[in-house]
Formats: sequence, structure tokens, C-alpha cells
Amino acid sequence: MQRPSRTIPSLSIPGCIASSLFLAGCITTTPVAPAPAASASMPSIAESHSPGALPPGFVPVMRQGRYTLVELTPDPGQRDLMLQIVDVRVPSTFDATVADAIHYVLLRSGYRLCESSEIAPLYALPLPAAHIHLGPQFLREALLTLAGPAWELSIDDASRTVCFSQHVEPTAPTLTVATTSTVTRVPSLARAGAQQPRFDLHRPWGALP
Repeated sequence: MQRPSRTIPSLSIPGCIASSLFLAGCITTTPVAPAPAASASMPSIAESHSPGALPPGFVPVMRQGRYTLVELTPDPGQRDLMLQIVDVRVPSTFDATVADAIHYVLLRSGYRLCESSEIAPLYALPLPAAHIHLGPQFLREALLTLAGPAWELSIDDASRTVCFSQHVEPTAPTLTVATTSTVTRVPSLARAGAQQPRFDLHRPWGALP
């Protein structure tokens, strides 16, 4: 059985050109404005700040959770180790000394205690019961509490050494008062050529010449 043939109409070339021109005329294009050039007078962020420096007053933060912002700055106790907070309980023994307590407080603080013969009397003192538990307080205050007011605290940050020196009371200046002696000279009546007064014992006192 023979299938019926279909006739496909052919488009002429002039008709295709005319239709393409008609479609091109209907489509409008909007010109895109060029992006404004960056002003040469405005410095970039990389140029305004040196590498590693933060703008004044800027505090970097990081979000932790939904409502929590954490500052990306070290704690004061991390910048200055003497400001770290300690809360220690010295092991109570009957023969605990001040040196034992200071060594225990400085444990894992980053500092070590100096050894000197001048501080031996302080180290040998028995530890008071009031100093068994110290804190929470700053490390500096804990060391001053253990030493007492008779000793001064000295810190060597280069070697991270803690040392004590005996407190010396300032002496009041002594005032010296200069005393001047005044000598009054009485002229002598027995000078050479001076006339001596004469007293007549037989005359009354009112009849003196």
C-alpha cells in the first residue's frame, strides 16, 4: 500500500530576509551604562591601614550562637601575667612555710621564685592558717599577702622571676638649729687717761658732785 506524500511549502529567500528584519525591528535593546571609575583620591582599605593594625576603636568580634558575640582580644591576665586570677588552697601540713605557699601559688603561673640569702628569713616563716586558702584574687595580690607588709615585691619580666626585698622605713630628716652666741662688751672705766669718779664717804649720797 502506498503512503500518501506530503508537500512541504518552500519559503523563498526574500521572504526569510523580510521576516528576520521585521523581528529585529520589534526587539529593542537598552544600552548599559558604564560603571563609574573609582576615584583616585579615595585610598583603598589595604592602603589606609598597615598590615596587622586595626583601626582605632575597632574591636573584632566573632559570633558564637544566635545572640552571643565574643571579642577576639586577649584577657588582661594573658597580657599581664600578674593580673591572672588565682584561687588556690595550699596543702595544709604542720610544717608548711611561706616558701612552700609561694611555690604553690606560682605553680603554672609562668613565674619562678628567686633564691637569695637575704630572703631566707621570709621563706623560713611558718605559714599562717589564714593564708591556706587564697583567692579568687590577682596573682600580685596573693604574693603580697603571703609576704606581708614588711617585704616589697619585685618582678623581673625578662626572666619572669619573682623576688622580695625587705621594706625599709624612710627616716625623717634631722633638722640642725644653728645657735649664735651674743657677747656684749662693757666698756672698761679703767682706760688709760680716763678720770675715775671720786666718792666721799663723809658726804651723803645726794650730795655727790
